[in-house]
Amino acid sequence: MPGQLRCFSHACRANFAITDVLYTCPRCGGLLEACYDFQALEPEALRRLWRDRRLSDDLLDRSGVWRYREMFPFLDDYAGVVSLREGNTPLLDAPAAAAYSGLDGLQFKHQGYNPSGSFKDNGMTAGMAQAVRLGRKMVACVSTGNTSASMAAYAAAAGLKAVIFIPHGNIAYGKLAQALEYGAVTLQVEANFDQILALVRELAEREGIYLLNSVNPFRIEGQKTIIIEMLEQRGWRPPDWIVLPGGNLGNASAFGKALRELKQVGLIGRLPRLAVIQAQGAAPFYDLFRSAERAAIRKVDDPKTLATAIRIGAPVSWPKALYEVQATGGLVETVTEQEIADAKAIIGRCGIGCEPASAATLAGMKKMTGAGRIRRDADVVAVLTGHLLKDPDYIYRYHTNQLLDPDGRPLEPTFGNRPVVVPNDPARIAAMLREG
Repeated sequence: MPGQLRCFSHACRANFAITDVLYTCPRCGGLLEACYDFQALEPEALRRLWRDRRLSDDLLDRSGVWRYREMFPFLDDYAGVVSLREGNTPLLDAPAAAAYSGLDGLQFKHQGYNPSGSFKDNGMTAGMAQAVRLGRKMVACVSTGNTSASMAAYAAAAGLKAVIFIPHGNIAYGKLAQALEYGAVTLQVEANFDQILALVRELAEREGIYLLNSVNPFRIEGQKTIIIEMLEQRGWRPPDWIVLPGGNLGNASAFGKALRELKQVGLIGRLPRLAVIQAQGAAPFYDLFRSAERAAIRKVDDPKTLATAIRIGAPVSWPKALYEVQATGGLVETVTEQEIADAKAIIGRCGIGCEPASAATLAGMKKMTGAGRIRRDADVVAVLTGHLLKDPDYIYRYHTNQLLDPDGRPLEPTFGNRPVVVPNDPARIAAMLREG
């Protein structure tokens, strides 16, 4: 049977079968990761194989996740794979954003081009394949938005029942609408994300529900392909930095694991540095990284940020994320609501657009470049995690000077673009356009 589950805790390192329904280690409570023997893989052969698959019409090969299946061979066969043509997301140059951040150049890896509009699809196709393999009929997640949209879509495609738990009143409607449209049972719980996750883990064990939050190790396996695809798009030339938003820290965990494994196989010769950016009102990982011992995370009981995708006060993947950031010599930074809002407007002026949490990357780069922690001439890739239309109300309120921070204070539309009311008069409109 390919692969095994291993406890991530270096004090434990217990091994379990790849088909065991586990999310954490039953011996020590630590996180689990899927491990494989990559010794037979040859880097040049893999590069050719993956390049050739782009010309294939096979369902697995057309997926920007399963195309790279040699790097996460946890399945016995692929008959149960549910794919919506996930991955295949672009790497975009953004000169205006680079100038704003103080960099000579910048690229965005835009995961908002996925089927449900976020990076969650990369991991969800892998997690759903494991659910099908295990014969589960019901899947569940706790979500502030993107996970619920993705899981609902893939569960519908797989013919499974999806149950979504969300914090009451704390979700962007663009994301909630997706879950409802895809037919998921949606339960709004009067508690925060972290409290609900504890509730759902208890229900999952009791009712035989398969849990598909990022604590699921197979979700992490699918999310590794974001990095694999990005490096292939760059001709296997690693950047100096990979910058990403930090919420539950599944991506930081997946990205670091992908980089380590790619280096082990010989596909890259060095590790880029990871920079994780959090919102100031939901920054337990930043506080951990700044602490002297870095022994345990202190949760934020009431996380606050308009960037709902990263409004998480007790990220479950922090041990993995901390290891990966340290292993790459990386950084963790925080940004304000104003910095996120302005950075988001700048990304929009590149013709790209993203959800608020994604814009934390540009805000963080501006802050770190200004402080001299990232060189102006550094080669930087930032990951945009979600689509522009995930939270359209945020955009409208910013540009019309109606956006308030979580404490009710107004945010300045520094780069606002308010719509203008004009009369039904061609001459006056023409004059206005000439003046403006």
